[in-house]
Amino acid sequence: MNVLVRQGHDDATVDRFHRVRGHTLALCAGLHAEDMQVQSMPDASPGKWHLAHTTWFFEQFVLDRDPAWHPLHPEWRYLFNSYYQTVGPMHARPQRGLLTRPTLAEVIAYRRQVDEAIDERLARGADPEIARLVELGLQHEQQHQELILTDIKHAFWCNPLKPAYRAAPQDTATAEVALRFMPGREGIVEIGHAADQGFAFDNEMPRHRVLLQPHALANRLTTNAEYLAFVRDGGYRDASLWLSDGWATVQREGWERPLYWQPDLSSEFTLAGVRELQACAPVCHLSFYEAEAFARWAGARLPTEAEWEHIAVDLPVQGNLQYAGRLHPSSTVGDGFMQIYGDVWEWTSSPYVGYPRFKPLAGALGEYNGKFMSGQWVLRGGSCATPDDHIRASYRNFFPPHARWQFAGIRLGRDR
Repeated sequence: MNVLVRQGHDDATVDRFHRVRGHTLALCAGLHAEDMQVQSMPDASPGKWHLAHTTWFFEQFVLDRDPAWHPLHPEWRYLFNSYYQTVGPMHARPQRGLLTRPTLAEVIAYRRQVDEAIDERLARGADPEIARLVELGLQHEQQHQELILTDIKHAFWCNPLKPAYRAAPQDTATAEVALRFMPGREGIVEIGHAADQGFAFDNEMPRHRVLLQPHALANRLTTNAEYLAFVRDGGYRDASLWLSDGWATVQREGWERPLYWQPDLSSEFTLAGVRELQACAPVCHLSFYEAEAFARWAGARLPTEAEWEHIAVDLPVQGNLQYAGRLHPSSTVGDGFMQIYGDVWEWTSSPYVGYPRFKPLAGALGEYNGKFMSGQWVLRGGSCATPDDHIRASYRNFFPPHARWQFAGIRLGRDR
């Protein structure tokens, strides 16, 4: 890397590339090969697959632009393609855990070879298109860093031994910040990514106008204590609180409490193992259905993504994000809008659809976001597992309404 610095190339791109790629391996440092192989459900992926897929992304979309590049393992392209139909077929997602070969050591060696090739490519000078693709690959990898954490948490929860991923500080707060509803702006406002604001995914654009009706948003996230009251009040047994599909899911899956809460309702499984349920901490690992039912029970609703973004855009991107090392939602203190960034992804009432005049990226990369704009709901704000330098006010996460294994929770909203 020092050679690249002396030659005067884009030092920031090179440094960021190595920092992000190295951080992914650091997240896996305490895991064994057996941990990296397991796939606990079809929606999750093995850690080894995450390491290989993010490397495949750089080989496929950056290195392959050079006609002289020869794929390192042509047969692996089938194994580690995720959903890019336009570049070829792929191994079935629910069967990723069956890929005992290549081995973890071989995948790590593959990462090293691709990293060296990217270094060499950047050393020759990165034109704007290469720099854009490298940054897209790094943002993509940061998404998978969060998935490595959420997926291994689910796998360890499925293990009767309930092993811990990593030690983390315990939240010991006992005083809850009073819940207040604070008015948001009403009228015509602009949301979405602006061209001069740095990197954004295509689904964050274009910037456009929306009409905000009179509304108010909660000053903080919904806590475990508040959600526990919903559980004890029979929230999971009252069909009148649920959307039809949500109630059918509750009945089919036998839901009685949030994912990872223990049956005693006084403890929960965390990445640090089973711990006492902290009353003041934000409730997490909820589906959209659960968030929406709780909001109805509380006499409120979920915010729209436009309402949320118009609050977030004026606040600094700081909070209980991944680099804090807690890897679990924490209680808060303060005034004004709190916990906007970090702790938990906040479900909104907005379906995941394209903004007005949305256009996906050209070519295979157009499959990154646009084709999922059906049957999904938008989440905002990042979580305790989201890299700090990955989140922004315009960031639109999305999941199907039944998904629970992500760090997702609730901020209430109301009409005024």
